[in-house]
Amino acid sequence: MQAAVSVTPARIPELLLGLATVRPVFIWGAPGIGKSSLVRKFADSLGLECVSLLGTQLAPEDLIGVPQIRDGRSVFCPPESIARDEPYCLFLDELNAATPDVQKAFYSLILDRRIGNYELPEGSIVIGAGNRATDNALARPISSALVNRLAHVHLSASATDWLGWAADHGIHPWITDYLTDRPDHLWSKPPKTEEPFSTPRSWHMLSDALHSFGPTLDEETLKVVAHGTLTPGHAVAFCGYVKVVRSRFGLDAILKGDARWPRRPEERDLLYYLAESFRGRLAKELPASKEHASPSVRQTAYRAKSLLVQLAEISVEVAQTVIADDTDGNPLLPAWFLVEAARDMPRLVEARR
Repeated sequence: MQAAVSVTPARIPELLLGLATVRPVFIWGAPGIGKSSLVRKFADSLGLECVSLLGTQLAPEDLIGVPQIRDGRSVFCPPESIARDEPYCLFLDELNAATPDVQKAFYSLILDRRIGNYELPEGSIVIGAGNRATDNALARPISSALVNRLAHVHLSASATDWLGWAADHGIHPWITDYLTDRPDHLWSKPPKTEEPFSTPRSWHMLSDALHSFGPTLDEETLKVVAHGTLTPGHAVAFCGYVKVVRSRFGLDAILKGDARWPRRPEERDLLYYLAESFRGRLAKELPASKEHASPSVRQTAYRAKSLLVQLAEISVEVAQTVIADDTDGNPLLPAWFLVEAARDMPRLVEARR
């Protein structure tokens, strides 16, 4: 299902309070962005126990129950996990990954709030969640009948929300500091191949690993755990950031002329990280129109062009990443700066000879 409008995690409690208390709700979102934890936290805020049913691990009889003979008639008895006397939150996780037969078994539970003769206690709520087909995750089409029985909410990752959560949950400071500078690295699209990719969940896993290894974590082990949890490009950048934290290099020092771009082959991941940070700094500080550039900003632009030349002397490939388009093919840096850089670069190169 395509998202016409998406919401951040911070808005979910408010939406669920208004929707889930009157109608069943389905939360769509990519893997690892916190759908399950948000539902459990919401249920807890209402004082309701959250009973999770995982769609991929269910058979129809797990919902409908098995028949028993009573007074000469067969009666289906729902399982104990569902048939409760007190109101609760029924969380149908990975609902759209369930087989068609299991999805059908959910129909009456979602629409009529009952299975056989059992009816959900007054005050119970029903929430489903699942990944989208575009996430390269297990997701089966759900029928229009089931779609029409649910109110749909599309969840997107939010660095602001996640960093606020991380501050209260012991996430490693390297990670919170890094994502404060690079919030666009919190989440990346699931790849078509079988490889790790960045999500709030994977950053949490990396944080646990960093805490586990402690301050004696060596560089090679850091590379293993970073590449084992994050999108490859994000892993390289994060390892570069950690090297910055542990070394004398820093972007501010380079911009001021107190340090130079790292040149040694073994420092290439650090160079990539600094170049990415340099790109982000320029995108933030350079205005879209040159007419709005103050004298200090114009000086920054001139210094940036000189640093691009120095960077190109070390690696043309790395220098090109600074001025490259974004992932959608749109220029990230202002057009006036790119034009000036292309015009002034030969002169700056000649001046350094």
